[in-house]
Amino acid sequence: MTYFHNINRIKYEGPNSTNPLAFKFYNPEELVGEKSMEEILRFGVAYWHTFTESLKDPFGVGTAIRPWDRYSGLDLAKKRVEAAFEFFEKLQIPFFCFHDIDIAPEGDTLKESNQKLDVIVAMIKDYMKDSKTKLLWNTVNNFSHPRFVHGAGSSNNADVFAYAAAKVKKGLEIGKELGAENYVFWGGREGYETLLNTDMKLELDNLARFYHMAMDYAKEIGFTGQFLIEPKPKEPTSHQYDFDVASGYAFLQHYGLDDFFKFNIEANHATLAGHTFEHELHYARIHGMLGSVDANQGHPLLGWDTDEFPSDLYTTTLAMYEILKNGGLGRGGLNFDAKVRRGSFEPEDLFHAHITGMDSYAVGLKVAQKLIDDNVLESVIENRYNSFTKGIGKKIIDGNTDFHQLEEHALGLGEIENHSGQLEQIKAKINQYLLTIYA
Repeated sequence: MTYFHNINRIKYEGPNSTNPLAFKFYNPEELVGEKSMEEILRFGVAYWHTFTESLKDPFGVGTAIRPWDRYSGLDLAKKRVEAAFEFFEKLQIPFFCFHDIDIAPEGDTLKESNQKLDVIVAMIKDYMKDSKTKLLWNTVNNFSHPRFVHGAGSSNNADVFAYAAAKVKKGLEIGKELGAENYVFWGGREGYETLLNTDMKLELDNLARFYHMAMDYAKEIGFTGQFLIEPKPKEPTSHQYDFDVASGYAFLQHYGLDDFFKFNIEANHATLAGHTFEHELHYARIHGMLGSVDANQGHPLLGWDTDEFPSDLYTTTLAMYEILKNGGLGRGGLNFDAKVRRGSFEPEDLFHAHITGMDSYAVGLKVAQKLIDDNVLESVIENRYNSFTKGIGKKIIDGNTDFHQLEEHALGLGEIENHSGQLEQIKAKINQYLLTIYA
């Protein structure tokens, strides 16, 4: 059965193409540095937003028109698999990602849910045999059902903790069976609303115990995928325990988990935390913790997680700069955790949205590589911190001084001369690269 009747395989046609169903900048085979765009960018489709999203919002029911939605239950799940692999094939995308309840409906019991998952996982595994599209990561939804009202791994209810653990156990087994490159933990309700009824230390300790048990079970079954934590500051709880990369890293260090986890960083979550996307990527990179990326963007006028497809070329450039400086994403990738707008309800809009995102990151990749090749930002930073390469500055870096020597140095100083940070000039240079990369 065909679900996208009027869509052919999406091809690269170049910047001058007027075909809306063609890549203008993403050429998977084009070499950037020593690798192809496809190898560097490692794009992924988010199963939930692409195949299960109804486009409902707090003020109205869903508007999405999807040819598979006339089915229900397990039949609907099977049709979504068929539609998904047709979509992957026509988009020629290398990866996809999912939560457990994205691919199969929950049953009345955990046993029934697992049985339904087994049916769909077997179907996905069969489709993957003839597909280039692989599983970037999977995870479980431990936040939507009412049982998780007070959290999962951080719940005050031991039965809920056990139920959440059983779901993750199944998720790791599925990840191994389907060859997942990573496994993601997003603490959807791992946080609190008020300290008036919260034992924060117990919840954090239990969450760490949860992660350690997951790690132990992964070793037991031979699952070798990278474990990833996805930070988010708020929504649905007021205070999420994985607020941002810095707080998440402190948690991992404190509980002895930092050698086993990295971060899956989402652009929209970064801005909700009051950071830029590149800040979160940079913080993770300099600590060796950058694992994978959820590629989207927020709306500057809205204060919640809007999950828009990325189109801001300045942001994609700075993101790709960090990723390239990281040596790539390793086992990670750029997963489009993004949904079309409520008014973009036709099936074809799913292709337009992914083409936009893929083209936007392709531009960012080429500009970032050119900036690195030309040593643009590196030379700026090198010059700005030049005082630490000689004299008292070098002694500070080498650890060959103390407060006595620093006081002696400071007492001998005249007027201290600072130099301009030249931020406007730097931004103008980035704009120049953006505007001339395809000239």
